[in-house]
Amino acid sequence: MRNDKAHSDKLLKVAIVTDALYPYHRGGKESRYHEVVRRISADVEVDMYTMRWWEGTAAPQSDGVRLHAIAPLLPLYVNDRRSLAQAFRFGLSCFRMLRYDFDVLEADHIPFFQVLILRLVTTIKRRRLVVTWHEVWGRAYWRQYLGVVGLAAWLIEELAMRMPDHIIAASPQTAERLRKSIGGSCPITVIPNGIDLEEVASVYPDSTRTDLAVVGRLISHKRVGMLLKAIAKLRAEGLDLTCRVIGSGPVQEELQDTAERLSIADLIEFRHDVSEQKDVYAMLKAAKVCVFPSAREGFGIAVLEALACGMPVITTSATDNMARHLVARSARGVVCEPTVDSLVDAVRRVVTSGDTGYAKPEAWLSEYSWSAAADNVRQVLVDVEHDN
Repeated sequence: MRNDKAHSDKLLKVAIVTDALYPYHRGGKESRYHEVVRRISADVEVDMYTMRWWEGTAAPQSDGVRLHAIAPLLPLYVNDRRSLAQAFRFGLSCFRMLRYDFDVLEADHIPFFQVLILRLVTTIKRRRLVVTWHEVWGRAYWRQYLGVVGLAAWLIEELAMRMPDHIIAASPQTAERLRKSIGGSCPITVIPNGIDLEEVASVYPDSTRTDLAVVGRLISHKRVGMLLKAIAKLRAEGLDLTCRVIGSGPVQEELQDTAERLSIADLIEFRHDVSEQKDVYAMLKAAKVCVFPSAREGFGIAVLEALACGMPVITTSATDNMARHLVARSARGVVCEPTVDSLVDAVRRVVTSGDTGYAKPEAWLSEYSWSAAADNVRQVLVDVEHDN
């Protein structure tokens, strides 16, 4: 532990390493960093190290922090799967962190391999490593995701869990899964994602209404295709429901083709152009019901946003869908089996109940504050550095 006065008076210097960041790429981890970093940068010196998402050689600023490119811009996905080449090359690029000065290095766990390299870097530099863990994939999911190669990926995930000096888990369920693998070998602090309730409350519903809305990155495990099949079945029953799909991703063309094939293209509005968060809130509030049929969510920021908009929310009971725990807390939340028929029943029941559209958000949502999350992250970074 360092006690010298010069050290105690200086601003804590934090290096954050992540392969994707807001506003260049949008997702749960990017939103979390965007909200947390801009709140801690006033009293913690933060530099972010990532791929070269921008043009030019000069390091730009985002959320009040300097950005540094330690890797070229590489595709994150290949054929709707996380790119193994990108994971390997970004991980090796993390050796460049040896050049930089920092007191604590913080990273998100995705895509796993870089955590091993960052452990070596921080060991050489005698610095502490904190890793934010959003979700645990596990052996079965890796095998489903990558086939035989998934076994090697699972072993890397298991090894990566054992590398940090401290883990920040995005949900209690993720912390529980980590504990099953690593026991008490590493301190784990649960710091959930947050929401700005005042900002949400200030937004009016979009003028164009819809029956259903779904928000998220368009990748296969979000199962938007399952929702399209449910809408087709409901149309066959005589219940035509419009749906707004908000987001972009590798399977967006496939989903558009699916809507055509199911003869429901006239009911589906794909919005790949929404960049402002307030517009997302407006579109959520313009729906009768929000539906999130995802098979896997480490937390579910989009689900939390829909609940903060006071919306009825439907999700599935898929084992790896941690967002179901949020929905289960809501009086207007419905958790159904992860099948098309169960989703049909849930949507029909909620849409025809008369209890649809936005309302005042429930009081328990005040537990999820970005300010509280930022304060807790800052405290973990300070405590870990002082223990060095």
